[in-house]
Amino acid sequence: MNRDTITPYHHGFREFCPAFEAYGFEEIHKGALPFLPGSPGLVLDVGAGSGRDAAWFARRGWDVIAAEPAEGMRAEAARLHESPRIRWVNDALPALFHVHRLGLCFDLVWLSGVLMHLRPEERARAMRKLAMFLKPGGRLVLTLRHGPAPEDRPMWPVDAHEVERLGLEVGLALRVATERQDDLGGRPDVSWQTVILDMPDDGAGALPLLRGVILRQEKSSTYKLALLRCIARIADCSANAARDCGDHVELPLGLVALYWIRMLMPLAAKSWPQMPVGAITVAFEDYTRLAGIAVNELRPGALFAADQADALRRELAKAARLIANMPARHLTYANDVPVFEARYGRAPTRGVTLAIDQDLVWRLGSLRVTLAVWNVMRRMSAWIEPMLVAEWARMMRGYAARRADSRSAGDAIEALSWIEPERDTGFVRDLVRQKRAAGQVIRCIWSGRTLAEDMPHIDHCLPWAAWPCNDLWNLLPVAQSVNRDKSDKLVTSATLAEAKPRILAWWEQAYLAGADPVRARFAEEASFSLPLREGGGLDLEDIFGALDFRRLRLKQETQAPEWRQSPR
Repeated sequence: MNRDTITPYHHGFREFCPAFEAYGFEEIHKGALPFLPGSPGLVLDVGAGSGRDAAWFARRGWDVIAAEPAEGMRAEAARLHESPRIRWVNDALPALFHVHRLGLCFDLVWLSGVLMHLRPEERARAMRKLAMFLKPGGRLVLTLRHGPAPEDRPMWPVDAHEVERLGLEVGLALRVATERQDDLGGRPDVSWQTVILDMPDDGAGALPLLRGVILRQEKSSTYKLALLRCIARIADCSANAARDCGDHVELPLGLVALYWIRMLMPLAAKSWPQMPVGAITVAFEDYTRLAGIAVNELRPGALFAADQADALRRELAKAARLIANMPARHLTYANDVPVFEARYGRAPTRGVTLAIDQDLVWRLGSLRVTLAVWNVMRRMSAWIEPMLVAEWARMMRGYAARRADSRSAGDAIEALSWIEPERDTGFVRDLVRQKRAAGQVIRCIWSGRTLAEDMPHIDHCLPWAAWPCNDLWNLLPVAQSVNRDKSDKLVTSATLAEAKPRILAWWEQAYLAGADPVRARFAEEASFSLPLREGGGLDLEDIFGALDFRRLRLKQETQAPEWRQSPR
């Protein structure tokens, strides 16, 4: 969005907010009311202004992501409409970079009086991005302003026909367009249109593309399936590693290589062939050099030393080169154009230790993934991965049969099982004991009570049953009775908001004030698994905000039952 448009709203929020708040949502948007979804869900309010519309949705049970780029306006809106259901982000069209990093998809995307602030040449990109945010069956509602532009705010003409054309180009179907005269001061030369577009399918054809690659494209080995599964796993577990580049994202090739090794180590250990008899084998090592490293230790934030560090450094470099030269090059569309573009960087430098951090995984290169493919991987990995595993198992059994090896389909599926990290709270439990022994007070994160138990309970804030994650930011000290009551439920947004001061204090007390390796692990784990903005540094407020967004995504994806802390 043009900076000259944002600045007047930033400086003039004291004038604009009362003007916007003077009229009720139902009065302003009566043309859209009949077309709003019947039950609340997740709504993205783009250009949320004074928060009037966001507050209306929140009062009716919607969870709201309110994107507003004008700092003064955003701060005043958050003050006027304080609600745990509204999450404010500093973001603007046409990029909406921050919203994209959240990994959410929406039942409703709402733009009230926004599109006329975009230059015509920016609108196609904006519509592509908005369509990407919609669930199949989701709805996009826009109100368009017609009439002369105010002297202090640049605007460009826009009408329903242009919006319909832009929508059709990204798979959106026009539902209805309504008109009304100006209700904000009765200006006779100003009128408004409400335009409603629907998303009938995934809007990009990415899912049929992936299905074709998985089930129909010729394969001389399991390489292509391994690469697709690596990307699906990154999309599910470490999506924040991706860099948004407009019409595509870039993934660190070192992270792809890490997941590659993690998937292939169990297969190598059980001698499952990955190529037909007689094929020239240039990969699928036996990984004996990595003896002593458990598969689930291969994760972002891990630290290796001595011989293990040297061996893993070599294997990561080999895997990254292989991925760039083989599956990334040969996994193609029907016209033989590669689906992905890989660029190998350089091998990591030798050292006493090897940390799986951002510097390492990007040093090894990058993998380009189109936005359509990346989004469908993020949203539908639960459907895509079983298809990948089934086809991979079928191919391995076929290769094994040529070697007179008749292992069962069950054996193949078991070998391909993703080995989750073990539920492990021992490190943080020991930290609690050390802090208490040093005379520090430790409080239950959810109840606020001082912990006195000799055996403290450590809770996974985002429940293990819904998302296995032992990252330090996710591990919180709690009272035994509270932990039993919460169990595997997901905390409500209100409970998380009420506990925020205690969570920030615990992170500071346990991790930031700890030894350098602990502080580094906390930072790296958060940077991979939470939707933090790029280059944000180690800001606990930002990490908490990202935790809240990750909680919202988990609720959307799993429909996990929620838990609320009882009033004290």
